[in-house]
Parts: sequence; structure tokens; C-alpha cells
Amino acid sequence: MASRTRRHGAPNGAGGAARRRRLPMRLLLPSLILVALMAMLMLRGYVHSEILADHRIQPEASADRVPEKILEGGPVIDTRSGRTTSLRVPDHRLVLTFDDGPDPQWTPKVLDVLKKHHAHAVFFVTGTMASRYPHLVQRMVDEGHEVGLHTFNHPDLSFQSKKRIDWELSQNQLALAGAAGIRTSLFRPPYSSFADAMDNKSWPVTQYIGKRGYITVVNNTDSEDWRKPGVDAIVRQATPKGGKGAIVLMHDSGGDRHQTVQALDRFLPEMKKKGYAFRNLTEALDAPSAHTPVAGVELAKGQAWTFLVQASDEITDVLVVCLAIIGVLVFARFGLMLLLSVFHARRTRRPDFSWGPPVTEPVSVLVPAYNEAKCIEATVRSLMRSEHPIEVIVIDDGSSDGTARIVEDMGLPNVRVVRQVNAGKPAALNRGVANARHHLIVMMDGDTVFEPGTVGELVQPFGDPRVGAVAGNAKVGNKDSLIGAWQHIEYVMGFNLDRRMYDVLGCMPTIPGAVGAFRRSALKGVGGMSDDTLAEDTDITMALHRDGWRVVYAENARAWTEAPESVQQLWSQRYRWSYGTMQAIWKHRRSVVERGPSGRFGRVGLPFVSLFMVVAPLLAPLIDVFLLYGLVFGPTEKTILAWLGVLAIQLICAAYAFRLDREKMTHLISLPLQQILYRQLMYVVLLQSWITALTGGRLRWQKLRRTGVVGSAPETVPSARTNAGGGDRRPVA
Repeated sequence: MASRTRRHGAPNGAGGAARRRRLPMRLLLPSLILVALMAMLMLRGYVHSEILADHRIQPEASADRVPEKILEGGPVIDTRSGRTTSLRVPDHRLVLTFDDGPDPQWTPKVLDVLKKHHAHAVFFVTGTMASRYPHLVQRMVDEGHEVGLHTFNHPDLSFQSKKRIDWELSQNQLALAGAAGIRTSLFRPPYSSFADAMDNKSWPVTQYIGKRGYITVVNNTDSEDWRKPGVDAIVRQATPKGGKGAIVLMHDSGGDRHQTVQALDRFLPEMKKKGYAFRNLTEALDAPSAHTPVAGVELAKGQAWTFLVQASDEITDVLVVCLAIIGVLVFARFGLMLLLSVFHARRTRRPDFSWGPPVTEPVSVLVPAYNEAKCIEATVRSLMRSEHPIEVIVIDDGSSDGTARIVEDMGLPNVRVVRQVNAGKPAALNRGVANARHHLIVMMDGDTVFEPGTVGELVQPFGDPRVGAVAGNAKVGNKDSLIGAWQHIEYVMGFNLDRRMYDVLGCMPTIPGAVGAFRRSALKGVGGMSDDTLAEDTDITMALHRDGWRVVYAENARAWTEAPESVQQLWSQRYRWSYGTMQAIWKHRRSVVERGPSGRFGRVGLPFVSLFMVVAPLLAPLIDVFLLYGLVFGPTEKTILAWLGVLAIQLICAAYAFRLDREKMTHLISLPLQQILYRQLMYVVLLQSWITALTGGRLRWQKLRRTGVVGSAPETVPSARTNAGGGDRRPVA
């Protein structure tokens, strides 16, 4: 038998163990997507100075170790190859410099003014901005301006190690290479000022920068435009005295720069009339260009970098929009669920509420069973306690564990066993319908137990002749484990609040396989149970809507089912549910454009099911991804408050749902953990279903392993409504 599990020629031992340890694709692909998403967020945070940013500024220090000729020299400092020299700009030459860009709003306006007046300038760009707006850097180069480095993240380099300084320079050059295909030898330190402001903290940095091959450029004329003092003040402060040359400091980023643009438009023609020429730095110094073209691997790396930054920005922006949409959908759904659930509960719990004449006729209960030996006896015995007259038909779908024999050996009155070769649940149910004696048919799972009043409550809505099917209240019987508690919350809060909402809206998407009732004529009208999808319960419900039948919810028709007790079993169940739901939506897609009952369901029910059962859960992990990002990189307090706010709303909805279902609130303790872990599992399951659907894969039926832990229905609060027919109801003799 072991050889069947190995490929031909595969060795035993380590090779087999390695294959067994291989991560399944259903886990690998979603994990890779989440990792890629986090990587994009990290990259975006890095280029937006949210990660690794250092905003400390060094206070003034002593300057006794700075050479006198630097302190008294010009704004261009050259410490390359052991030199310690400085240069001044010749008279009547102005070098306009702009820091902190490029900015998508203000840099184009600055460039337009420079082009208008035929002037050149030097732009000291940060790597973060150059990475995000590479087209502006390319425009600077194309229009004859010079570009210099201003570090990547704009830290005060006197606080940084040599390794961090190298990183800031190399990343800044990488951004330039990707943006314009160049390197530059010009550098301006962040928070720099005049040469005479050099001190014992900044001078060693300047020396090290020179050893790396850069010329440090400070300024000797500060327009102080960053203060926004007004156009007149900017022009006055930018004007050098006595016709001297100058390097003028301005900014094209870092805030509102409309005063800078207006001042520049006035400053340029005025200074030209005074005989000044506006050159870039190397032109003003009659030196070779500071730009060096890059090619080959260096160019490819730069282009790859800017591409990734652009992609991360765009994709993250899309994700933020998706997150906003999810937020709106989640809150809208909660609000709608609460509002319509209150309406549904008040309507159905009124003392005078009635579906119509009491339904007392006997009912056929169908129990499809495949290898349910551990559960089937408890299921059948729970039906024998029914207060409504019933016949029980157990359809054994080719079980190999003696399920049919167990039922036959019980020797119970009015319980029949129908055997068939394994053909699947839809075929078993159709076989049961064909063998049923009565017009009203109840369907349940072989691992489910009913309360004595369940069948009676389930069929009362058939007093309304418009009702073709009824969804019961499926509840988790094994809720003592953590996974069971999570599913218990999901069943009570999600499924049953949803069903109340869908009942009021008239577009119930699913009659649960664990507890549902049908008119035989309604089933016959839509062709019975279909095996076109893996969610035959959703498929038949949608078909009934399209055929004009009402599908309603009976909250007191409680059934206790055994929920999966392991992650693997839960995975298998939800994978089938989500994939089957997608199949059902696709199968009934034409109802969107049809008329009559089918069109009403298609334009109301299908969008609701698609949004809340397919799209929203797929995008829901964005909440946790952005939560994690916000916790690590801030704003931490706002992130925590936002998440707690969402959790509080969910807790309110859950508490209300538990109150409606008369459930103990103690299980809600695990709700926070459910929101973090359980949602990720559901996301991975749904993503795998999407992949299966998009690739045209075919998912086979996956049988869950049962333990028989749900032996009987727990003691529950009796229904507020008395039995419709009165008297003592027992199985039909």
C-alpha cells in the first residue's frame, strides 16, 4: 500500500520525508500573496519616510576642529582625494538651488517658471521623492538643470553611522539612475546652512562624503522661503549684495510653495536686468558636468527600483480604496443586519403573528448518510422525539461503515432505509424525495440532531401558500473547543443574523443542509436537487427564488450539528462551501437581466451574496495587514483605537445575535482572537476557491470525519409560540 503513495522511481527515506514536508499550494500561494502585500507596504512606508526615518536634528556644536579656510570660504566644499578646498561662484552669476523635491504639485510650476525665463538651476532631490516621481527628475535633466543628492530619507547625517551614510547615498543614486539614467557628484546635507555654520559634528561627515567622491554644496544666500514670509521678503532675501555671485537656497517641496513660485517669477527677470546670469553649478564654475550616464546592470537596477516603487504606490492606493470599500460594506452590512433583524424578530415574535392556518399534516424527513456510523443513531433517535407527525427516510449513499445496518437494527417504527450506490448528496436527496409519502419534506444531515419541536416549527411557514422552502436555525453542538467556539459565534452572528436580514429582503441565499424544509411541488418545479455545484443547498435556494417561491427563516426550528473540530476539516468544509457558492452565483447569473421573480432575485439577492460572501471576505485581511503595519510603524494609538472601534461594533452585533438566539455570552470572549486568526483562514480558503474557479479546476466532494460528539439536542428555552396543532404529536404509525 505504501508504494501507491510514491511516484515511480522515487527513493524512500529522506526524499519521501522532504516531499511530505512540502508546503501545500493552498497554503503557499495565499502566504506568498500576504508576504508580497506586506513587502509592498514596507516599501511604500520606506519611500514615504515612515520606516527608517530619523527626524532628529543635531544642536549647534563647537567648530574648533573645522579648518579656518572652510569656515571663511565659499559654499562649494571639496574634500575629495584628501583635499580641503572651497569655491565661490563668480560675480554676477546666480545658482538657484531647490531642496527636498521633486514635488508633484510645486516642482512642475518651478520648472515652468525657469523654462519661461530661460534659466538653469540645481535640484537637490531626496531619494524618496525621486523614486516616487521619476518623470520630474527626467524633466529636470532634459531641460538642462543639474541634479544633486539630498540623501534618501533626509536624516541629519551627524547622527548616522558610516554604513547608514553609505546607504543614504547609494539609495539616492539608485533612484537617480532609475529616474533619469544618471549619477551625480553633487551633494547637499539635510539641515545644512552657510559654510561658517560647519561644526565638529558636521565636518567629519563632509570629509567622509568627499572620500566617497562627492562635492558638498551648501549656500551663501537663503531666501527663507520655507518660512513663507511673503513674495517681497523672498525676493529681497534671495538678492546678493554688490553684484556678487551666490548660491541661493529655495525649496520646491515640503509644503505650500506658491510664494516661492510667485517670487521666482519676479526674481528672475529683475536680476537679469541687473546683469545676472542663472546657471547650474558646473556652468557657473566653468567645470565639467556633475552628471555621469549609467548603463548596464546599474541602469537596470535603478529602473527596477523605480518600477517597484511606482507599483507599490499604485497597488497600495488601490488597496486603500479597497479597504475603504470593505469598511463601508462591513458597516453597512452590520447596520442593515441590526435594523432588519430587529424588524424580523419583532414581526415574528408578536403574539398575534401567524404564517397562516396551523400546519398539522405529516412530514417526510430525509436523512442522506454516507459513513455516518458514529452519528446516525443519535440523529434518528432525536427524530423519534419529534412532536410533529413524521416519517424518517435514511438514504444510505454507499456507506462502507455499516451506517444502514445500524439504522435497520434499531427497529424503530416509521423509519425506512433506502440504499443506493454512492452517487453524492444531491442524488441521495432526490432518491429520498422519490420515496417520500408526504407533500412536505424536511432535509437534514446525518450528523445533526433535532429538538422535539424543530420539525413542527420548521413547517409552520407553509401555512402561507407563497412559501416554497424554509431555512431552519442551524447551531453548533460541539462548541467547547476554540475552533468550535469560533464557529458557534459565526453561526449565531453571521448565518442567523444574515438569514433574518435576507428573509426581510426576500432573497434568502441558502437553506442550510442541516435543517431545511421544502414543498414537494416546489422541488419538482425546479427539477429537484442538482449536482451542478458543490453547494446544492445554495443552488436549490436560488432556483426556488427564480421560480417565484418565497424562502423564509424559522428561528425556532433549531438543529444541532457537529462542526469540524480541526483546521483541516474546517478547511475542507469551507472550501466546498465557498467554491460551491461561486458556482451557484455563476449558474444563476442570467437572473440579473431577467424579468419577474428571477430578475428581482438577480438584482437584489445575487449582488448581496456576491458582495458579502465572496468579495468582502476576500478583501477582509486588508484590515489586519494595515493593522499590523500601523502597530509597527504608526500611528500606533490611532490604529489600535480604530481596530478596537471595529471590534466593538462587531461585539455589539454578536451580543445582539446571541440575545436573539438566547445563547450564553461567555463564548464571545474568543471574538477578538477569532477576528485575527479565523478571518485569515477564511481568506485563504476563499482565495483557493477563487484560484480553482479561475483556473477551471474541479473540486471533488470532501467527506468530513465525524466523532459523534453531538449526541442529543441540549436543553433549550422552549419556543414562545405554542404548537400549532395542539395535542401530543408522535411519529405516524
